[in-house]
Amino acid sequence: MTGSTLDSAKTSLNYNHAEEHVVTHTEHHDFRLLGVIVFLVAEGMIFLGLFMAYITFRAVSPVWPPEGTPKLELLLPGINTVILVASSFVIHKADTAIKKNDTKGLRLWFGVTAAMGAVFLTGQLYEYFHLEFGLTSNLFASTFYVLTGFHGLHVLFGLLLILGVLWRSLKSNHYSSESHFGVEAAEVYWHFVDIVWVILFLMLYIL
Repeated sequence: MTGSTLDSAKTSLNYNHAEEHVVTHTEHHDFRLLGVIVFLVAEGMIFLGLFMAYITFRAVSPVWPPEGTPKLELLLPGINTVILVASSFVIHKADTAIKKNDTKGLRLWFGVTAAMGAVFLTGQLYEYFHLEFGLTSNLFASTFYVLTGFHGLHVLFGLLLILGVLWRSLKSNHYSSESHFGVEAAEVYWHFVDIVWVILFLMLYIL
């Protein structure tokens, strides 16, 4: 076999190897968002267990809330609910912005969402300090603090997640229309937090 033939064969092999590498790389899927969803399903099961415990306590109690329990005020929790639900629409605008390579829009709407989340937590703390019952006052009080407190921790984590995305967005070209997993993960998590709160609000304050 001549030298030119050997060179041609090596070139062909190298080309085929490179083509195979490209195909393999193209077929590699990103399952990170799926991982986030699986995590949220697990968290949802924990909340479901707490919901079922609350429903069971209510079903077996002759009077619910127990006699002597001060009535919950609706104004502040109602305002908090509006703020948190509205924040889901705001954070979605950030996701829409980054898919258009609008980094400034991402920062703006994530900043507004973070502010709304902080207002929600502040309102919840204000309510805690002004409630006329404590954690051990009765069964209703205990379940109320456990449910709202556990949800508040999730809101705090979501707020830190949003702030983390904001900080990373300050790096040039960190997020783009083709690379924005952090933005999507924060948005999906925040929607989860909102949905759980709506259920909690209905269970604890309305029904």
